[in-house]
Amino acid sequence: MDSPPPMLFASITAFSMTLAVFLYIGLGVLGIALRRLRLRHGEASWGWLRYIHYGLGITLVLTILELMTIGILGASTYEGTSGHSSHLPAGLLVAGLTLASAWAASRVHPKRPWARPLHVSINGMLFLALTAVSWTGWSVLQNYLPQ
Repeated sequence: MDSPPPMLFASITAFSMTLAVFLYIGLGVLGIALRRLRLRHGEASWGWLRYIHYGLGITLVLTILELMTIGILGASTYEGTSGHSSHLPAGLLVAGLTLASAWAASRVHPKRPWARPLHVSINGMLFLALTAVSWTGWSVLQNYLPQ
């Protein structure tokens, strides 16, 4: 059985990474809006925006896991190794921070005041990690583009 062409992996990862960045931005905008609502009206004012935030967060987690799976499969299929560049540690960092952020988000509750600041702090680190993985991913992608 032939493996899929490298451009298919490159196209899927480029689309998925773009989706992940837009999801991250959307989550940030919604998070800021929810914070303002909470400060102005209290916990009960979240309404349906809270569920959109949850849905986007779950979609981000699934997208990051999909990117990691495709990245590892693509690297092992076409490069013979998964650790050929700094992109692997950057990708693992993004995956770890995304999962940690989701865990912290699941802990957010008035009885656990530590969870919300932890969630926000992890998301700040995730911004830097997404920047790093985008930078290193672009250099990996260059190997697959036609010259």
